Amino acid sequence: MLNFAREFILSPRSTGAIVPSSRGLAETITRAAGVQRADTVVEFGSGTGVFTEQISKTISPNTLFFALEINPVFVCKTRERCPGVTVYQAGACATGDYLREHNRDSCDCIISGLPWTLFSDQEQDRILEVTASVLREGGRFVTFSYLGVGLKRNGRRFRRVLPMHFRQVETSRMVWRNLPPAYLYVCSK
Repeated sequence: MLNFAREFILSPRSTGAIVPSSRGLAETITRAAGVQRADTVVEFGSGTGVFTEQISKTISPNTLFFALEINPVFVCKTRERCPGVTVYQAGACATGDYLREHNRDSCDCIISGLPWTLFSDQEQDRILEVTASVLREGGRFVTFSYLGVGLKRNGRRFRRVLPMHFRQVETSRMVWRNLPPAYLYVCSK
């Protein structure tokens, strides 16, 4: 937890929280994404590997799964926590390249821990365009936001642009077993 807080202080533009997500949020997000039925799963922003660990426990042994994380400290932490998972030090926009490296042209679901409200409008749009382009038809993109963050300008904007990229966008109930409490956006292509 101290490493997470340190990275938040050192890299506030790429670390969206002061503490890692809870296991309760990780369980909720993997269930909503349907990773247990997926052939190909990608994670954006693994952080210290809380979601990564839950995904790796939930997927079938034949599922292709890799995580993308730009912060080198978090890449190391995730690799230590989840030694059997492939973690690339790269941003979300490189997803297509890594899928092609694994002889795939799309994925079934993407779970994101990215700090959307810290991104500019252009960054949000670019990542969402890539996300929609690499998801198979009917695939799911699941991300989350913290209680109150949706009231900020970038939070409101993010919610407004999701339907431009996905056929269906649902908001979950609040996950109170997280600090701060969070809710999911479950998006289908």
